Amino acid sequence: PNTHRAIANRIQWMQAAYPIGPDDAVLQKTPIGFDVSVWEFFWPLTTGARIVLARPGGQKDSGYLRDLVVSAGVTVAHFVPAMLTTFLTEEGVERCTGLRRVVCSGEALPPDTARELTSRLPGLRLANLYGPTEAAVDVSAWECAGAMETVPIGLPIDNTRLYVLDELLRPVAPGAPGELHIGGTAVALGYHRRPGLTATRFVPDPYGPPGARLYRTGDLARRRPDGTLEHLGRIDQQVKLRGLRIEPGETEAALRAQPGVADAAVVLREDRPG
Repeated sequence: PNTHRAIANRIQWMQAAYPIGPDDAVLQKTPIGFDVSVWEFFWPLTTGARIVLARPGGQKDSGYLRDLVVSAGVTVAHFVPAMLTTFLTEEGVERCTGLRRVVCSGEALPPDTARELTSRLPGLRLANLYGPTEAAVDVSAWECAGAMETVPIGLPIDNTRLYVLDELLRPVAPGAPGELHIGGTAVALGYHRRPGLTATRFVPDPYGPPGARLYRTGDLARRRPDGTLEHLGRIDQQVKLRGLRIEPGETEAALRAQPGVADAAVVLREDRPG
């Protein structure tokens, strides 16, 4: 379970980063079983903004969402990238002129999707957020702007530490891939009634204060020279070829950065044994 402190920190950070008030309307469309619903409810409630409740199942209907954004005057909305891509196929998206902030999370945000949204609604600001359920919704953020050859997961939010480490919990060099570890207020208490899994995924933080813990995400990441983090896929996708360790996610990220490439998948294939 996550702590009240972690959720409060997450919502307070969001208000500091993307301020809203009585003139705003936040779209609430995420089912309550998903962590995004926490801020869709409590962020507007703590800031005096309106909540616009989508009908049950409405989060799956891009045409309905377009019309709701327009008719209800929605100014802030969350989209999973796949749904945002579908939303942009709808005619009349340009009518959503009141929409000033879109937040994406849940999966990798394709650069083409980010560029299309910001070009069709030029007054809109787009943020890409990252975070596992084990760390109170989101732990990093990046403001989408410029050429966007890739869309990184950005920098840590308030009171959060992010490390890219090797198998021995040692920092890897900038630009080198490693496992992303999360420390700070956001880290959950553990898994309910699963002490073995909790001990495996939540480990002592050698770089934090006494008693601090890290959550091992299982995600592959690398740090740019400016500190910005890029998500490269899952550690468990790692393969070996002729004794060499290969990170398919790293190659996929490089391919997606090429002009005209919408998505990419790297698969190890052995046509002949050896």
